[in-house]
Amino acid sequence: MSNGVVDQKPEMKPTANGNGVVAATHRLRLNPNTDHKPDNYEDLKLDFSHFLFSSLERYLPPPLINESRERKAEYMREIFLRYSPQGERNRFKRHKEYRQKIISNYQPLHRELYNMHPTNFFVPSFLKAISENKEEGFRKIITEPSPGILTFELLQPRFCEMLLAEVDNFEKWVRETKFRIMRPNTMNKYGAVLDDFGLETMLDKLMDDFIQPISRVFFPEVGGSTLDSHHGFVVEYGFDRDVDLGFHVDDSEVTLNVCVGKQFTGGELFFRGVRCENHVNTGTQSEEVLDYSHVPGRAVVHRGRHRHGARATTSGNRLNLLLWCRSSVFRELKKYQKEFPEFCGECQRLKKERQRQSLSAIKVEVLKKPGETPS
Repeated sequence: MSNGVVDQKPEMKPTANGNGVVAATHRLRLNPNTDHKPDNYEDLKLDFSHFLFSSLERYLPPPLINESRERKAEYMREIFLRYSPQGERNRFKRHKEYRQKIISNYQPLHRELYNMHPTNFFVPSFLKAISENKEEGFRKIITEPSPGILTFELLQPRFCEMLLAEVDNFEKWVRETKFRIMRPNTMNKYGAVLDDFGLETMLDKLMDDFIQPISRVFFPEVGGSTLDSHHGFVVEYGFDRDVDLGFHVDDSEVTLNVCVGKQFTGGELFFRGVRCENHVNTGTQSEEVLDYSHVPGRAVVHRGRHRHGARATTSGNRLNLLLWCRSSVFRELKKYQKEFPEFCGECQRLKKERQRQSLSAIKVEVLKKPGETPS
């Protein structure tokens, strides 16, 4: 098990629930029930992330899937306890306490940011494409300057202004209270995790209702249709902030990266092809090279394994909103694959080379004269 999702159908032994009632023996489904809408477990006191419960619910057997939320949560908790290491549970508990301490003490500046308001957040062209939910509608608003890199207008200026002000307000609170916060990742020294100060629910809606419809069409081979958790944060670049970002891949299946502002020059993204873990440091083909200049409000969506970096921001300050969208289903299935020709550029190249060599060998064999041995 990885990230709480089971890759097979383990037989569950009878266990007693909180009321002393013994649960029946059931098997999880091999494939998710995509027609089922999972419950929200956010308000329950859980040992694991509520996202994991919502994700696993689609795999519950028919006798359980329509049971009460509490009954389902108890059944899934038994699975998580069986497969999840104690260290992972302890880390989740500590992070939950850390996050609760921030939310209990920080006073938001723009409370409307903390709930999803699509008509106030997104530009009309994007909302129209999402409401139609068809590939042709998405392609009308999307530009694909290089295979697998999608760009489109997303955020309204007012949303960008509010988010900039909210981040400034949060950083002011951090300075005044001397609260030590966790930074977004190991590469960025500046920025903030939006989930940690209350924006988790809004960002979850952003992933589920607005990014997943697109990733389902354009990135199905990397779990684009089974996104079930996210890491949402902002990064800051400028003279007194991070200046650039080295060559890397994201810890995501699909990444949303949208510039929020402010005034700046430089900071271009450079992309160098999609690679699996085995080929992340291999060379770049000429057709994989792309440089992209940020425009406030305009989004870039790409596979997390698409190698990229950010050039130096040469003047001003730039703030970007990032949403790393993850699929626990894909991550579990990925364990059992040795090659990834569906998305890895190097795997594709090697596969084509093997096919070429095989065809050449067949051609030599076919053209060989009777009684002649290959040289």
